[in-house]
Amino acid sequence: MADIRYTKDHEYIRVEGDTGTVGITSYAQEQLGDVVFVELPSVGKKVDQGAEAAVVESVKAASEIYAPVAGEVVAVNDALESAPGTVNEDPAGAGWFMKIKIADASQLNGLMSEADYTSYLATLS
Repeated sequence: MADIRYTKDHEYIRVEGDTGTVGITSYAQEQLGDVVFVELPSVGKKVDQGAEAAVVESVKAASEIYAPVAGEVVAVNDALESAPGTVNEDPAGAGWFMKIKIADASQLNGLMSEADYTSYLATLS
């Protein structure tokens, strides 16, 4: 089973082996509203933990998507270019943004578990 970790900026990373699938949480897509455009990184791009990796635009605002861990982008979800609303419909599934080959697995230790993230969300309301 994949290990899922969360950032305070509402990104998730679903870890399988040395690769993590990155997207935004249900909370994030609800705050954004209807997603109308997604700008994805190029495959092969090196990203630093906490650095901007992608951009999502909604009817309300444009927001950066930050890399939860450092690594290399090994895949992007090209389907989002023609169907950005998938981020709203299935943020934790078909609405993923990119896959990162994780450079330093110890960085995952600084991210929140699902229980920690749920507790964090409770502090925001």
